Amino acid sequence: MKRQRVGVIGLGPIGNRHADIYREMKDAELVAVCDIDHARADATAARLGVPKFYSVKEMISNVKLDMVSVATGGQEYGSDHFEPTMEAFEAGIHVLGEKPISNDIPMAENMVAKAKEKGLCYGINLNHRFTPAARLAKKWVDEGRIGHQLFINVSMWIMNPRESSPWFQIKALHPHTVDIMRYFGGDIEAVQCFATKAPGRKIWSTAQFNMRFASGAVGHLCGSYDIERGHPMERTEVAGVKGRFVIEDIFREVTLYPAGNLEKTVYTNPLFGGMRDFDDTFRNRFGRFVGQLNEGVRPEEIDGSGADGLAAQRVLAAAIRSIETESVVRVG
Repeated sequence: MKRQRVGVIGLGPIGNRHADIYREMKDAELVAVCDIDHARADATAARLGVPKFYSVKEMISNVKLDMVSVATGGQEYGSDHFEPTMEAFEAGIHVLGEKPISNDIPMAENMVAKAKEKGLCYGINLNHRFTPAARLAKKWVDEGRIGHQLFINVSMWIMNPRESSPWFQIKALHPHTVDIMRYFGGDIEAVQCFATKAPGRKIWSTAQFNMRFASGAVGHLCGSYDIERGHPMERTEVAGVKGRFVIEDIFREVTLYPAGNLEKTVYTNPLFGGMRDFDDTFRNRFGRFVGQLNEGVRPEEIDGSGADGLAAQRVLAAAIRSIETESVVRVG
């Protein structure tokens, strides 16, 4: 069995999660870790027993790599992805990047274009679509069991007390929710967004979006950095002329409600043998990317691709312009 030789760039909490998961995968081999923070690189390398590097150039020059995970952070969790991603592509290495793809649209466009130019696979950790519940719901959509779509409602909330840029919550939280909406409903062409600041906050910490899809369906999204995660944190509802489905808490349960039929179909995450926790969404996502590399899929076939990450950020950029101008904004 082929094993992808993986390096992890950026060793904060998320990067260490990446490294731990690759270490346990059967079809991947963690062969290097990298961080410009020497203490972080030293600690992860010592813990996992792999070589450490303090620059991407140094790592690429000394270790044979098939792919890297770019788990750097920066402003709004996305400002530091560009340079290591471009260095990897220039070296002919596939990349799985953390979300958001970038907090700068031109940089995101350049990364997607570079991957295409080099013929390399580029994925983004849009891990909320990589659950059995989401996969089953997508199958229902593809089978026509929802029919012509009418509306999509999504909500997501976690407590994140950090005060960053005014748009931190929108740019950093909602790549997930917008990707889920696009996963089921296709391209979003227009956005209207309102936002508020919870008491004591300086950023727009809670936001509500209205969307129009290219299909003609309408959508609604609510998200917040102001609510503790002591209860379910995400809900998705997709409705069409033939039925609707509801996903509760990312992977816990999905229910199909056929139109005109009192019987419903329910998939509940099994207590034993199912997804154990949120980390399993990372395991599923990484497994899918590594599996697609091993299968030799074309770059344009990557599930949760760089292009998908870019499309989500374009929607969010339109939402920010909507708040600034108090208007409906077309997604550019």
